[in-house]
Amino acid sequence: MKHLILILTFLLAGAALNGCEQPLEGPPIRIGYMNCNSVEETMQRFRPLTAYLEQKLGRPCEAIPVDTQDLESRFAAGEFDFVHGNSLLYIILKENHDLQLIATEKRGQFGSYTAGAIIVRRDSQIQSLEDLRGKRMIFGPQLAPTGYLAQYDLMLKAGFDPDRELDYYALPRGAFKHEKVIYGVYFGDYDVAAAPVLDLEIMTREGKISADDFRILAQSETIPYCTFGAAKTVDQGLAEKFRKVLLDLTPEATVEIDGQRLKVLDAAWIDGFEALLDQDYDPIRVMAKRVNMPPYQEF
Repeated sequence: MKHLILILTFLLAGAALNGCEQPLEGPPIRIGYMNCNSVEETMQRFRPLTAYLEQKLGRPCEAIPVDTQDLESRFAAGEFDFVHGNSLLYIILKENHDLQLIATEKRGQFGSYTAGAIIVRRDSQIQSLEDLRGKRMIFGPQLAPTGYLAQYDLMLKAGFDPDRELDYYALPRGAFKHEKVIYGVYFGDYDVAAAPVLDLEIMTREGKISADDFRILAQSETIPYCTFGAAKTVDQGLAEKFRKVLLDLTPEATVEIDGQRLKVLDAAWIDGFEALLDQDYDPIRVMAKRVNMPPYQEF
């Protein structure tokens, strides 16, 4: 019996060393996630990823949803060790607070890149950007690189000044702003809309719209998609481990949440991650300077 107990003890210890849960050590790693549509959706998407990071890093990790407009001030106040937000927010935090680039999210037809489009209904008489004079337009959120910045830049490059030449333009309020933009032109409340190409792709795939419902008047060059970054105070070793966990994620990776085993990438609506360079974000910097937007705005 004594030998049996020793054998069982040895086997259990071996199992613990070979993949069973290990005690988490150290202070919590605080991860700020930009709200896209709602706090509930953000937590549903990123809680599994956060739990997976916790397991792989051996440190407690805390997922903290944060509104886009508040992300910079809360980051500057030291609330987050890592942040996940759009690529314009990455540039703002890089320029103003020395954010370290960790990894870029891959999703949709362009992978780790995305684009913005100016769209009209298929039956619209508008055929070019010149035809937008005197028309009503709806943009996405002002800090959305492919819902506002890219489209505004497209018009400026074409010699069209939205502030002077549109009859009226609006920014949607509340949640699901990009869907509201697309539906705004679909239902005829506006003549033209600034839509992320990815949202058009996703809404088409989900059957919410049809590709035949719209025409694209202009589309921006592709620019980096949503991005993970680390505060300059984060230990470099931890930052590298965090990056490796993201880059090594496969569609088969799972984590248990509330008794359910979930696929981490599927839950987060992500296809994977890629290690881009800071210089890959330069086209967004050029756009932001031309449009007079943060972090380069001149008053």
